[in-house]
Amino acid sequence: MISGIFGKTKPINYVILLGLLSLLYGIVFFSTEGRSSDPSDWVYQIFILLLFLFSVLVIDFVVNRNQISNTNAYVALFFVILVFLFPASVRDTNAIGCNFFLVLACRRLISMRTLKNIKLKILDATLWVLASSIFFGWAAIFLFLVYIAIYIYEPKNLKNWFVPIAGAIAFLLIWKAILILSNTEGFFSKHYNFRIGEWDLLLRDWTRNTKLIIFVLVISITAMAVFLKSGKLGLGRIINLRVVSIYFLLSIIVVLLSLTSDKFPVLITFFPAAVFLGKYIEMIKRENIREMVLAGAILSAFFIFTLELLSK
Repeated sequence: MISGIFGKTKPINYVILLGLLSLLYGIVFFSTEGRSSDPSDWVYQIFILLLFLFSVLVIDFVVNRNQISNTNAYVALFFVILVFLFPASVRDTNAIGCNFFLVLACRRLISMRTLKNIKLKILDATLWVLASSIFFGWAAIFLFLVYIAIYIYEPKNLKNWFVPIAGAIAFLLIWKAILILSNTEGFFSKHYNFRIGEWDLLLRDWTRNTKLIIFVLVISITAMAVFLKSGKLGLGRIINLRVVSIYFLLSIIVVLLSLTSDKFPVLITFFPAAVFLGKYIEMIKRENIREMVLAGAILSAFFIFTLELLSK
């Protein structure tokens, strides 16, 4: 039944998924201590929610348009499941903004497989990555992904390697002009200080620590299983999965480097994680086993979410 619903791209799929995310975001927002009753805060939260929901649609567009997965909604489903497993992730509005721009960057990099407008796509991806770094300075690490994509798709054109540099210069000039106009010129020195996060917090917080370790292990094992079973896939799909796997590795690094008492940007890892989980579900041939895995994942997510909600 579950695979019958999400095994195809139907409008009802997205109504269900976006509705669940809206409900979760509302619950988290209303349960937050010190919540402001200022109307401007409500407008801001609604804007963040819309950005969050739109990012799910962009993720679904990326995986289906670029044939990373078959035509289904499994990736979007697992993205929502992961949000329910880590409900605290939606409290970090910086993570939502960072995730949105990183997904846009990945979209442009994966579309390089067509070998059309390569330089424009590299430039766009560079600008999106740098835009994501406004929310978390360490997200600038994803510029490595831009260069890796150049190496994978079209390394022989020397000009491609200089495009990210041109994009970074353009971004700095534009952002510098904005900072001057807003009289906040000290932003760069304060924001891009690249201090390592509070790892001792990760060690002390057993709930966060255990969930993050289990999450990374499960996704890593799933990714290896997907690659092992991907022998019959076309070369283009395998290359795209390699880009996604590097995306996941870099996102984990950003999470560890950015972790503080009030920041837990695990949300930026959900896109690549959902891709591997969705691909694994596709590769399960027996429908009854696929149903059991999907049902188990959904029930586990709601159970953990309910426990966290009741424990507060």
